[in-house]
Amino acid sequence: MPPEDIHAPVRAPASDAPPRNEHSHGRRLGSWQEHHGWSAASSLRRLASRPLGSLLTIAVMGLALALPLAFYLLLGNVQKLGEALGQSQAISVFMQPGQNAQQAQMLARQLGDRAEVAAVTVKTPQQGMDELAKMQGFSGALQTLDDNPLPYVLQLQPKAETSAAAIEQLVADVRDMHSVELVQDSGSWRQRLDALLGVGNRVVLILASLLALAALLVVGNTVRVDIASRSEEISVLLLVGASSAFVRRPYLYAGIWYGLFSGILAALLAVLIEFALAGPVAQLSRAYDGKLQVGGLPLWLLLAVPLAAAALGWLGARLVSAWQLRRLG
Repeated sequence: MPPEDIHAPVRAPASDAPPRNEHSHGRRLGSWQEHHGWSAASSLRRLASRPLGSLLTIAVMGLALALPLAFYLLLGNVQKLGEALGQSQAISVFMQPGQNAQQAQMLARQLGDRAEVAAVTVKTPQQGMDELAKMQGFSGALQTLDDNPLPYVLQLQPKAETSAAAIEQLVADVRDMHSVELVQDSGSWRQRLDALLGVGNRVVLILASLLALAALLVVGNTVRVDIASRSEEISVLLLVGASSAFVRRPYLYAGIWYGLFSGILAALLAVLIEFALAGPVAQLSRAYDGKLQVGGLPLWLLLAVPLAAAALGWLGARLVSAWQLRRLG
């Protein structure tokens, strides 16, 4: 048998025989460990012996695994963008005309005592007039007014953990107050954004599942071709007493190597995408006065991807090798 063969020396099958005493049990355990190490190294050398085919397989799997990471990154930043654009936008309460500053402060204290409200800001009619004067086209029209027709406006900032139902109830209660003329709330916009993000999360989950299945099939097909090309050698090993676990062990390690390297490639591609978006995102953040804080993928996820891909590669190799060995046996 060639020295670079994927299977261990002929004496290794004896490691799967039942032990007769403690000494034989120790030898069996040592041989089992030796064969695991030999299988891992031999399968890695076999991948290196055909670099083009191995690189293509790893590249296909890496791209498949990088896609859901990219969509997850995009979805998380869309959520942050929604927050910057006003996902938690304050509720504007317009008081009835003729209400004075004392009544506005009294209503502000009353609303500030509610559990759903984090802060209340009172905007005077003069402040509203100054804001209109800064807008193009309003300055000339405002000069013709004899008095200020704008009412007091209260800006309610709901607490971050407040549910959508609680905010809706808050808006309904404020509208029923006799001193309130109008309430403007972005709750419907927040609900649409939350629903859109929920759909996006489900799409990312489905996409990740489909692409993980595709990566599993790629590994399985690669292992199937490898086993088919060595069917005669495997048949000889089975005839001389090698167990199925002994024969398929190198192929399982091959699946692990494929998955591990493709997972590392997927994580690197995700990091490259983050770097590619860093410049435009920084410019967008400056346009919103630094309110837009875009984040990257968490470190735990980047570290978990290679491990999950290795497990996926092992599973694909395990399923295909078991099916192929049953045919050969």
